[in-house]
Amino acid sequence: AMARNVMLATGAMPVAIPCDKDGMDTSRLPVPKDVALAFVTPSHQFPLGGVLPSGRRKALIEWAISGNTYIIEDDYDGEYRYDVRPIPPLWMIGQGRVIYVGTVSKTLSPTLRLGYMVLPGTLAEPFVRCKQITDRHSSSFEQEALASMIETGAYESHVRKMRRLNAERRTVFLNAMAEAFGEEVDIVGTSAGLHVVVWFNHLIASDEERFAGCARQEGVGIYPISRLYAAPTDQRAGFIFGYAGLPVEQIGKGVNDLVQVYRSKFRSA
Repeated sequence: AMARNVMLATGAMPVAIPCDKDGMDTSRLPVPKDVALAFVTPSHQFPLGGVLPSGRRKALIEWAISGNTYIIEDDYDGEYRYDVRPIPPLWMIGQGRVIYVGTVSKTLSPTLRLGYMVLPGTLAEPFVRCKQITDRHSSSFEQEALASMIETGAYESHVRKMRRLNAERRTVFLNAMAEAFGEEVDIVGTSAGLHVVVWFNHLIASDEERFAGCARQEGVGIYPISRLYAAPTDQRAGFIFGYAGLPVEQIGKGVNDLVQVYRSKFRSA
C-alpha cells in the first residue's frame, strides 16, 4: 500500500494485476511498452503470501526485456521461509531489468530506517544523484554497525535465530487457530513471512471493520484485507494476522480472546 501511495504521489497511474496463491498472475500483464515499471514482491506477495514460481519469474523478465522497462523487486520477508527452500532473487536472472530493494526492518528494527538497493549499472549514477537530492545521506553510524555485523557473520547468525523463533511462533499460532476455529477459517500465506491472511468462511467482507474493531477492544490487533486491494478478491471477510511481535506464551491467549469475540458477537457457538 505504501509503494502504491508513493507512486500515486508522483502522478503515476497504477495498473492493478490479479494475484492468486502463487503471487502475481503474469499472464495478465499489460503491454510492456505502455508501462514504466512493475513493482513485485516475489519472495512473499503482500498481503496474500504467494511465492512467485520460476515460470512466472521468467515470464516477468521476458516481459520487461521486450518492453525495455524495469522491475522493482521488493524482497519482502525474503529472510523468513519455513516449509520450502529459499528461491533466488529475481534480479539474479534479471538481465539488467531488475531493481532489487530490501531492508533490515524485519530482521533488526524498523527504527534503524536502513534499506538497500542493487541496481543495474546504468542506473547507479542517477540513483546516487536522487539520493543526494532527497536527504543527502543516511546515518553513517548505523550503516557502519550493520556492515560490521555482516562482515563478522553476526547478522547471518541473528537472522537464523530469528527464523527459528518466528517459525515457532507461526506453529503455535496456526495450531491455536486450528483448535479454536477449525474449518470455519481458511489461512493462506503460511510458508514464508511474518504474517498470514485468515479468511472467515461465515463472515462477509462488510463485516471486516466491525469485527476488527471488536477484536481491538479486547486487545487483539487484526487488520481488514479490503484496505489493501484495488478490487475485491473474495466475498468473505479477510484479515491480516501478524505474529512476529508476540511472545509465544501470549499467542494462545490472543486467539482465545478472538474466538470469544467471534462466538459472542458474530456467530453462535
